[in-house]
Amino acid sequence: MLTTLKPQIISILESKKDLDSKLQELCDLLKEKVDHYDWVGFYFKNGQKEELKLGPYAGAPTDHTIIPFGKGICGQVAVSNQNFVVPDVKAQDNYIACSITVKSEIVVPLFVNGENIGQIDIDSNTLDPFTEEDERFLEFVNGEVAKIL
Repeated sequence: MLTTLKPQIISILESKKDLDSKLQELCDLLKEKVDHYDWVGFYFKNGQKEELKLGPYAGAPTDHTIIPFGKGICGQVAVSNQNFVVPDVKAQDNYIACSITVKSEIVVPLFVNGENIGQIDIDSNTLDPFTEEDERFLEFVNGEVAKIL
């Protein structure tokens, strides 16, 4: 199912729109087309600061527009440079709740020239929905995004 979205993703990212519009359209597409993607957003390193800043996203508004490195799932990925799949957010000590409806999360780092410059963050209102297919798919998405950054 996810692989069928790849041509649309490439098409969005190759369009003549500005970067934020492309990323917004990408978030909207993923949230709309993937049933268990209830919140889709990008966080980017905030200049030289040890923090992430919220970029384009689709889903409920969040108060978490700045996340310090090491804090929450996103902050941990900024430090570890590794994918982080959380089947059940209630089981995570270092979890920042965005919404009471969120049950699971996946965060995949975004690399440009080997440097972790941000990440895609997906929240799901479904318990344990993320598979290895989601991980590979989101790595593909970030690889395509990296080409335009």
